[in-house]
Amino acid sequence: MSETSGNKKWYVVRAVSGQENKIKTYIENEIARLGLEDFVDQVLVPTEKVIQIRNGKKINKEKVYFPGYIMIQANLSGEIPHIIKSITNVIGFLGETKNGDPVPLRQSEVNRMLGKVDELTVDADVNVAIPFTKGETVKVIDGPFNGFDGTIENINEEKRKLEVMVKIFGRKTPLELSYMQVEKV
Repeated sequence: MSETSGNKKWYVVRAVSGQENKIKTYIENEIARLGLEDFVDQVLVPTEKVIQIRNGKKINKEKVYFPGYIMIQANLSGEIPHIIKSITNVIGFLGETKNGDPVPLRQSEVNRMLGKVDELTVDADVNVAIPFTKGETVKVIDGPFNGFDGTIENINEEKRKLEVMVKIFGRKTPLELSYMQVEKV
């Protein structure tokens, strides 16, 4: 721990949405190039893991949690705010005061934002809230029964599967489908 790390606070940098990770790299490179690593502890783009299904394949993607915002833990003294603001696609700091001093986040806000980030690293098997209820009608959107409607008979939270009764050729047939294979009607 360098002696400057005691007074580092979290700030939010506003950036061009969609460029967050690129800008994070720019900031880190610029800080390193100027030898200011003592002043900046970490640059963070809060993301959440989301699963998308494309052509029947599960794709894990990281979705930026707060588009257009980058968190930075730093001691913003001297030229640091100016250096960060002059980086390509950085708009400025969130909550700057009239004289241009960035306002740090309160600890509770930091915990809330980082809580999101920590939760995700600890809990790798992405927590999907159960968006379905028993007896609900759903449409199958993936797999051999694509396009069929059915009724949810059972929900298996551990396996993240639904037992859906689908009418096939006039007979009710139970299918085991994942949450991702159906949508609400």
